[in-house]
Amino acid sequence: MGQDVEMMAMSAGGQARAAWHERAAHLATLVLLGLVLVIGTGEMLHGQLLKLGESAFGDRSQQVQYFMLRADPVRPACDPQADVEAETTRRLAAAPPAATDDAVDALFAAPRADREALRRSLAGMLAQCRAAHDFQQRVQHHITPALRAFRGVEIGFFALFRFGTDNRALILLALLAVTLVPATLGHHHICLRPPRSRRDFRMQSLTMGLASALLLYSSASYWRISLAAGVPLEDERLHLLWIGLFALLTVVCFGQLLAPPPREARQDGGWLQSLQSMPMLAGMALVAGGYFVAHGHPSGAAIYMNKIMDIVGLSLALALHIWAGMLFKRSDMVDRFMNILRPWRLSPQALTWIILLAAGLPTAYAGVSSVFVMAAGAIIYREVRAVGGSGQYALAATAMSGSLGVVLRPSLLVVGIAALNKEVTTVQLFHWGAWVFALTSTLFFVASQFGRTQRVAVAAPSQALPAMLRELASTWPYVAVVAAVLLGYRVLLDTPFDEGSAPHILPIVMLAILWMEHRRRRARAPQPAAVPPDSPVRAATAETVSHIGAYIGLVAMSQIVSGMVERSEVMNHLAPDSFPSVWAAMAFLVVAKVLLGMVLEPLGAVVLVSSTLAPLAYRSGIDPVHFWMMVLVAFELGYLLPPVALNQLLARQVVGEAEIEAAEREVAHLGWWRRHERWLLPLAVMSVALLIVAFVPLAFPSLLSLSGAP
Repeated sequence: MGQDVEMMAMSAGGQARAAWHERAAHLATLVLLGLVLVIGTGEMLHGQLLKLGESAFGDRSQQVQYFMLRADPVRPACDPQADVEAETTRRLAAAPPAATDDAVDALFAAPRADREALRRSLAGMLAQCRAAHDFQQRVQHHITPALRAFRGVEIGFFALFRFGTDNRALILLALLAVTLVPATLGHHHICLRPPRSRRDFRMQSLTMGLASALLLYSSASYWRISLAAGVPLEDERLHLLWIGLFALLTVVCFGQLLAPPPREARQDGGWLQSLQSMPMLAGMALVAGGYFVAHGHPSGAAIYMNKIMDIVGLSLALALHIWAGMLFKRSDMVDRFMNILRPWRLSPQALTWIILLAAGLPTAYAGVSSVFVMAAGAIIYREVRAVGGSGQYALAATAMSGSLGVVLRPSLLVVGIAALNKEVTTVQLFHWGAWVFALTSTLFFVASQFGRTQRVAVAAPSQALPAMLRELASTWPYVAVVAAVLLGYRVLLDTPFDEGSAPHILPIVMLAILWMEHRRRRARAPQPAAVPPDSPVRAATAETVSHIGAYIGLVAMSQIVSGMVERSEVMNHLAPDSFPSVWAAMAFLVVAKVLLGMVLEPLGAVVLVSSTLAPLAYRSGIDPVHFWMMVLVAFELGYLLPPVALNQLLARQVVGEAEIEAAEREVAHLGWWRRHERWLLPLAVMSVALLIVAFVPLAFPSLLSLSGAP
């Protein structure tokens, strides 16, 4: 297979023993991700703890409920043995003298004391005092050591949950800091080509350092302006954390320039070619941040970068999806699935089609298409190659593996669209997303047959079916583990598995599966004590650190680019106030969405479209659901097109440069289509799908009926 260089994997020098800063980053990331899980499930879990406390410690016969027991009762200050008659006499004696006969003075004099009324009032107060003492004694009687232990857990969890909920923005920023710095130290950024030569590494450090310095200047300017405004800052800690993060990144990057290059760096390489190793987030920051500085608004980059806090829930969910994806990558689930298919001895095209169909569901659970490519792209490439698929065809399948299922439930991108646009719901988008998935997967199968002499092949059912059933039976532990976790959430926490809970449940599912696989391996063949039992989790977390830093950093920089586009009003200049027809409006929007997908990260692009082009589409008579289904397909096409081609870029990096070069040599003597198949096949499929999704409903309005989606 050649050298398997995965994007943002741990460097060769760090594989033997992680440095102290890497171990610290792994631990900090695990703690923060665990806190995010607590935030996500905390409300449901705390509600169940309150129910458990009520059933275990409440006493209806004594009218004592658990909420009364959450703190030790305070003994009332009143005297339950007070003498009402004596107190009445004392108060009457201390009363002011009788009012004067003067009519004017009588207006301001105290009223005459009524002994009987005073006695009744004191008797009522005594009854309330005795009831308070009785309640205090009844509650105190229920304060047992078991209750103290339980409420300590419940109140402690509530405090943790409340802290996490009140500080979600700080947690996101802290997560970005503890992951982006290690990604920079290890040169694990998303870029057009991973650094190989010494100049590549230096160019990456230089551009990242300049971008960090620019963002440091912008963040400091934003902080100074906020202080000078005289209005209390909503949370000054956010400003200071941004400043601290970029100051640290600046020091790290320029320190790398002064230090010797990594040992694996080669001697060759030119400066112009090294620009391909510039981190994408650095390029975005330099272009957009430079725009704001040039227009006399240095704080603009920081202002728009802080808009990531407006989608803090989506960003934290994305981090959990990335973690779940890396855990999935370390499991045996893909191998189990492939073992079920292998007895049928399918042709590469048929097998790839089935793999992409099966990948649709985990792609939806991965949140966005690029996350799934990072998690499973290398596995898909390996399996397609193993059944005889060419390198170019396997690369095409790898790049497209994340593009088909992004419209399926519970895609994080669809959830984000529904959260930002009240005109559509997730139910409508997922309903029509299933039809789009059927369309794109069918188009891929048809296009994959183009120019091939080998047709769909299937083994005899009499031979394949028994072997498949044997392999299928071996998957029951996985089904049992998944069912147990989902049932536990449903029964114990009253939380169904849906698009809202998926980011918080999936990591638990994958941790349970990895634990099950470890136990089964130990049962079959005990491993030496030197092998740590949680090594897959540690390896997945190590990848998660760099992935989160690079990808969420890209989301933040996309906000700055979106701000540059918004502030420059380029959309208003390009888009007319009105279109002569809905067809013209759709044609303009299709081109605009593809262009945005070519340069922006998905979540950032959705935020920009929601505020700029979506209202234009609605005014032009385009149904909101139809518009957003077109946007999703257009974005996926844009992620396959230069200059960035994000999904192609990630496929290249997870597969490795050696495989890319081998795939090009393999088809060098073949026709034009086969030589460029990794580009042409995905583009052909998604282009045709986009034209169908965008324009066929306009030609046949009866197909729209979008508001009738369940």
